[in-house]
Amino acid sequence: MFRDLRLLLPSIESPQGFRTILTISGLIYRQYKPVYWSPSSGTALAEAELEYDENHTSTAAFVKFPLQISETFRREFQSIDWKTLNAVIWTTTPWTLPANKAIAVHKDMDYSVVVNPDMPNGQLLVATSRIEYLESVLGHELDIVKSGILGSKLAGNLHYRNPLHGRYAKPQPIIHADFVSDISGSGLVHLAPGHGTDDYNVCSELSIPAFAPVDDQGRYTDVALPEQPDLFQGLSVQGEGTNAVLSYLKGMDIDYVVGTHAIKHKYPIDWRTKQPVIVRATEQWFANVDGIKFGSMQALEDVNFIPEGGKVRLQSFIEGRSQWCISRQRAWGVPIPALYRTDTGKHEAVMNGPTIGHIMEVIEKRGIDAWWTDPEDDMAWIPEHLEGAYVRGKDTMDVWFDSGTSWTLLPERSNGPVADVYLEGTDQHRGWFQSSLLTYVAHQAISEEVTQGIAHESQTSDHKIKPPFKTLITHGFTLDQDGRKMSKSLGNVISPDEIMSGSLLPPLKHKKQNGKGKVKNDINDPKPTYDAMGPDALRLWVASSDYTKDVVIGQPILQAVNTALHKYRVTFKWLLGVLGLQTRGFDSFDLRTLHTQLLDSDISLIDRIALHRLSQVSREVHSHYAAYEFFRSINTLNKYIAHDLSAFYFETLKDRIYAGSTTDRLSAERVLGIIFWELCQMLAPVCPLLVEEVWEWTPKPMKDVSEHPARVVWTPFDLPVADVEMQKLNRQIEVLSSAHTAIKAAQERARAEKKLGSGLESSVLISLPKQADKHVVDLLNDNREEELAGIFVVSGVSVVEAEGVDTMLKELKPAWKFEEPFDIHADEESKHAKKGTGWVMVVPPTQHKCPRCWRFVAPEPEALCQRCDEAVKEDKE
Repeated sequence: MFRDLRLLLPSIESPQGFRTILTISGLIYRQYKPVYWSPSSGTALAEAELEYDENHTSTAAFVKFPLQISETFRREFQSIDWKTLNAVIWTTTPWTLPANKAIAVHKDMDYSVVVNPDMPNGQLLVATSRIEYLESVLGHELDIVKSGILGSKLAGNLHYRNPLHGRYAKPQPIIHADFVSDISGSGLVHLAPGHGTDDYNVCSELSIPAFAPVDDQGRYTDVALPEQPDLFQGLSVQGEGTNAVLSYLKGMDIDYVVGTHAIKHKYPIDWRTKQPVIVRATEQWFANVDGIKFGSMQALEDVNFIPEGGKVRLQSFIEGRSQWCISRQRAWGVPIPALYRTDTGKHEAVMNGPTIGHIMEVIEKRGIDAWWTDPEDDMAWIPEHLEGAYVRGKDTMDVWFDSGTSWTLLPERSNGPVADVYLEGTDQHRGWFQSSLLTYVAHQAISEEVTQGIAHESQTSDHKIKPPFKTLITHGFTLDQDGRKMSKSLGNVISPDEIMSGSLLPPLKHKKQNGKGKVKNDINDPKPTYDAMGPDALRLWVASSDYTKDVVIGQPILQAVNTALHKYRVTFKWLLGVLGLQTRGFDSFDLRTLHTQLLDSDISLIDRIALHRLSQVSREVHSHYAAYEFFRSINTLNKYIAHDLSAFYFETLKDRIYAGSTTDRLSAERVLGIIFWELCQMLAPVCPLLVEEVWEWTPKPMKDVSEHPARVVWTPFDLPVADVEMQKLNRQIEVLSSAHTAIKAAQERARAEKKLGSGLESSVLISLPKQADKHVVDLLNDNREEELAGIFVVSGVSVVEAEGVDTMLKELKPAWKFEEPFDIHADEESKHAKKGTGWVMVVPPTQHKCPRCWRFVAPEPEALCQRCDEAVKEDKE
């Protein structure tokens, strides 16, 4: 970090150089100016360390200050009683009145002199547009003595006296400020350059010094009230100090408090202590953001934001910054390597390249703790070229400067950012995201000597400013199942251990034997056990969540995660069971190259469809992973496992696996081997422990010749088919899915009427309209009837044209029939024309049940069907 800080420092060696903002030769400087200060933490804070209380209540006050007028002004406005005229200011921080140095008006605003009819000797100067508001606070109307006085007449011609500064204090000026408006207050703004950035900027241009009579604990010092130093000293400015100031102004020979009222408004608080902060001038180290703002905005143009709204948010924070207070007054943290001269009484700071280099050498020998523990007068820390007496500084580095330079740990890349991804919550647009960008751009600004091109939009530079990150991902926050933000005070915080142990889910029901040998639930078991989901459950929940928004977690969500994990396990268990059959010729296949061998052979339609869907899903999951859209990957994967595999392909395979020929079984096992390998690779990033366990149970002959699926670079499975063939497969999948749904619906109706049990107890008639396209005709034809029966898991399929349905039904004379339409529309045009609707009819089979495969295709009762007869003979050979 010190090396990086050294790059940002001014090139000049004089300590006075640090008191000037340097945008070209350096970006770090030291200055006495207002910063956010946390009395509860005792340190300066950066904007990124602030939160805001939307309902903070303050005491607002209208206070009058007696005016002194130039002779020229007095002659121009003779109707005004100058002896009793007072300027009325409005403030929500009365505690800053002892630090008042000027009053600001706007040169183009109209002002009036008004008088309280009940107090005719006291005239008040306010903005004309704010008279009505002042009347509402006072509770009575005001008479206008003179109106139409432009602010440009007031600025420079009027002075006033602040009664808090004592009777002998010099008059203070009324000046113009652009930020003065008539939206609130009186139209006259009291300026305390020691307690406000805008005030400081306006006053510093006029050489009006900052004054902040407040200590580190947010209490008045003895200079707050010069004539009575002990009266305010030690009072908290956010507590009794405000009342003390107003009471003092009320109790003087003239009551200077025109009116007070409570106001509820947005107010900054310390994000650690949640206590209000103040703005207070102290001597701090700053980084000049103005000098690198343009380069930072330029660098963001090439960043991929997820979600895209993060770009606007980060840009707005950068645009709103001009300085960054990088010093803190803490008992912990990285020390700022500054030396302070003690023999001149000015406590001048020295921090430049040579001094930091020397300090780094001492730290390498003694360790970083020595900066704090070595004696204060240890001269080893002081470079020989410095004249005079010096001590080490006590300030520490802002943690955002610390974390913001974490990119220094990564090697530089010539062709892009040092990091592929930065990932954090939405609050880090003010924090780590911003500090990383600013320090990285500043580093380039100095090291590449292109500061001028970065600092000034009017100048151009051929140098391309790079961000530290290629992609910036912003995630939301975790909410409980009721949508509430998690907090310790609410008691709704969920620990990772609770997710992994499964204790957030209902306990498992224990079972025990009763007297009759039957199992029943033991609801009185005092020791509940839970379905421990393990670390994979935690990872799966995170991956399943749309992290670009706030994420809800609770029992329903975790139940869905647990169900998905169980589904994965059951799927792998079934796959391993099939692969473990050790079919002849399969036991030595390398799972990585299995697909190339399979595609060289003639495979069935259902296997080709299964591989095609696997290819689609694999590429889709891979693309979502690459785009950091993990929840889309998991959604795709879950649908694939539940619908394409469990509910469809695996159902079609059971007959082939257990009753088919050796060739059928081998072909199915090869396809399942490809699916198994690809599922392992798709799930390895999210459920590594599950994949590790699955791999341990993989048949040894296959495992010995295959690499671990989680230890190879995953490229998505690709089915090498032509575009025409791809379109044909997609069309056929669409039609098969539609027909399959219709068949299941008709079977359910048959079961409801007690006509059907297993799906094999039925046959299906499929009728096609004349308008069916060639892909449908090619799929649903009489040459595929046996294959279609296996796909639909029925005993038989007959495909007929619509005109031949009645004839076939007369021949079959089924005892019952249930029919359903299914959609085979090829495009929107045919759909709107109400063409292309097919029909399925579920009817009882006409043959007998085969005792081996259970299909109703045997010629006689208890006889084997033709396929089973051939398979049995093949096994005997």
